[in-house]
This record gives sequence, C-alpha cells and structure tokens, in this order.
Amino acid sequence: MDRIRIVGGARLNGTIPISGAKNAALPLMIASLLTDETLTLANLPRLADVALLKRILGNHGVDMTVSGKRIGDGDLAGETVQLTARTIVDTTAPYELVSKMRASFWVIGPLLAREHFAKVSLPGGCAIGTRPVDLFLMALEQLGAEIEIEAGYVVARAPNGLRGAHVDFPKVTVGATHVTMMAATLAKGETVITNAAREPEIVDLAECLIKMGAKITGAGTSTIRIEGVDRLHGAWHEVMPDRIEAGTYAMAVAMTGGDVLLEGARYDTLARPLEILTEVGAEVTPTNEGIRIYRNGADLKPVDVTTEPFPGFPTDLQAQLMALLCRAQGTSHIRETIFENRFMHVQELARFGAEIHLDGQNATVVGVPALKGAPVMATDLRASVSLVIAGLAAEGETMVNRVYHLDRGFERLEDKLSRCGATIERIAG
Repeated sequence: MDRIRIVGGARLNGTIPISGAKNAALPLMIASLLTDETLTLANLPRLADVALLKRILGNHGVDMTVSGKRIGDGDLAGETVQLTARTIVDTTAPYELVSKMRASFWVIGPLLAREHFAKVSLPGGCAIGTRPVDLFLMALEQLGAEIEIEAGYVVARAPNGLRGAHVDFPKVTVGATHVTMMAATLAKGETVITNAAREPEIVDLAECLIKMGAKITGAGTSTIRIEGVDRLHGAWHEVMPDRIEAGTYAMAVAMTGGDVLLEGARYDTLARPLEILTEVGAEVTPTNEGIRIYRNGADLKPVDVTTEPFPGFPTDLQAQLMALLCRAQGTSHIRETIFENRFMHVQELARFGAEIHLDGQNATVVGVPALKGAPVMATDLRASVSLVIAGLAAEGETMVNRVYHLDRGFERLEDKLSRCGATIERIAG
C-alpha cells in the first residue's frame, strides 16, 4: 500500500493548478443517465472516486470515451470524457460497487426518472458518521415513487413516471438536493425544493442540466424550482474548480509560509474559509488567474469556527484548519455541526505533538511552538490531507500511511506540492 513521505520545513512558492471538483464531477457524471445522447464533461479530475463511478455507470450501460489533450494543456490538465447512456442495460447498482462510495447511491434518481425503476444498494463511503438516506427516499416518495428496502437494497418504482411535488427538507442535505433535482427534471409538472442546499456544486449541476434542456431556477438559493420536461439532450459542460482542494492548499501555504497562486480557484466559492485564513494571518488576494495566498513571517492567530452548510465554513475543510491552528499562538475552538464522527484525525495530529481537547462535537486547539514529524495513519479523505499539512510544517520526517483515501479526492497532490518546493514523495507499497 502506498505511503507519502514528507520532510517538513520548506516554504511553498509557485503556482498550483486547481483540478475539477470531485463533489461536482460525481453528480455531473451521474446526470448522463438522464439522456440517451452524449454528455461531454471537460476538466474531469483523475481521482479514484471518478474511476470507480466510471465502473458503476458502465454497469448501467454508459459508454465512455476519453478525449486526448489539446494544444497548451499541461500535464495536470483534467480529462474530457464523453458519456453516452443510449440504453440503460441494468437498473441495479450492486452492493460490491455502491458500498465503496456513497455518492454512487445517487444513480437512484436518474434511473427512476428515466426507467421508472431502480434497485440500488444502500451506500458506503467514508466512516464519518451515519449519513442516512432517509431524506433521499422521502423526496423520491413525494415525487411519486414506491420505495421498499429488501436485503440491503432500496427498490424504487414509479410505474407511471414521477410527478412534480413540493419537497421540503427538514435539514439541508447536499446529496438529496442533487438527487431530487435530477429526478425532477423528467417528472410531470413542477417540483419545488425548499430548504435546498446552496453549495456551488448544486449550481454547477443545475447549469449542466439546463444545458441539457432542463427548466431549473433558483439553484444557489434555498428554493429551487424545476419544471419537468419529456426528455433531455446531450450537452458540453466544464466541471467547476475544486473549492476544497483550493482551500486545502491555501491552508498549507498559511501553515508553511510562502507565496502561491491557486490557479483557477474561485473566490466566490471559498469566501468564508478565506476570511478565516485572513484572520489567522495569511494574505489573500483574488486575481484574474485565481487566488494568491501569502504569508511571510507573521504569527498565526487563533480563531473560533463552526462548520455550516454553504456559505458557511465547510466541514470538508475542518480537518485542514485544525492542523493549521495547531501552530497558532493561543487557543482556538472548532465546532463540528455537520457530521458526528469527523474528529478522527485528532489522535493522529496528536502524534505530531499537537494539543487538542475534545468535548463531543467541540474541539479546543491549543497552539504549540513546533510540531515533530511522525508516522501517521489516514482515516478518511479530508483527515488524510490534514496530516500532510501538519507534515509540511513539522520538524523532521513524516510518513503518511493508507494514502488511498487521499487518492479519492486529491489529484497528484505530491506533484503539485513538490513543484512549489515541498520535500514530498510517494513511496509505492
């Protein structure tokens, strides 16, 4: 099993190109099931989760073609992939595939909308809490689906097709908003989603669906309206830049010091985390090319942060911020409100010498003068990269084990960091 070796202490200077967003790419790929024409996605990141979803979609009959590079593309450019679901050959998403990645459960919406039937295994994914699918099923039932749970599978039927409805989520849910929006595009009549997720990835999916012929308004607000259409057609769409990857590298630069341009990053998708970074002591400058992060000798300051749905501070950057605050001069507080199990990185950060105290969903981070390199174990996708950030600033050598979690969400991380001066390498296991 691969490991990543880091020798800390180097400042980061240079340019890091930001890849296409994993959290946008996955629902965009799944949207290909809604039409028998070709959906072309540009800037698709080369990630383990994307590769797995290609297998899952192939199981349903989606044909995929990868385009070659264009003139001027760098070696870190994303893929352009044509996805064509001319015929759905299988409406079952099996346990052995869905259990490996939670987002693959989302195929239930398009399959049900287009084929009026779907049998999808209950999902797997990161061990960061229960993350039940009850809100997905509630929404689909309100759209007219008949739902049964049989031997670990959700069996959904809509013999006469889905019909528009008012779907009011009792709490904000990104996944169920994605699925409801996709399913409603082919439902009869109007669907209104209230308390909808407002994340930029929701907007990216809506923009793609509109290109495919869907009638959607309000994406990016808490109320989304979808007027169902008879069919969708093919389209070309570029995956938005990954705000979580950009925020991660921004925190790495704040941790080590240096001057890095996050090429392609969008400030509007990262406003709250970048405000926090400014409070911590980094300089943040939006440019025409992306976002510049700079810190040169300024002490890191403590902050208090609560994770919240967009536009609040994202839970997917909580572990990275915690690593950064381990070097702040003073005491910081982090409250995690999204997932109940998302402090598993704390015990690994403690191996660097971090001082972190937990009380339920609250973490108190007491800054220390220095971190010491250590062998550590990745526990989930975002926690993994917090260990990399700590290792970049720690004295001596750090070895991050079980890095397959990193490969699920960060494209060629060691290459991007080493080009900016980090001493980091992958060791094949």
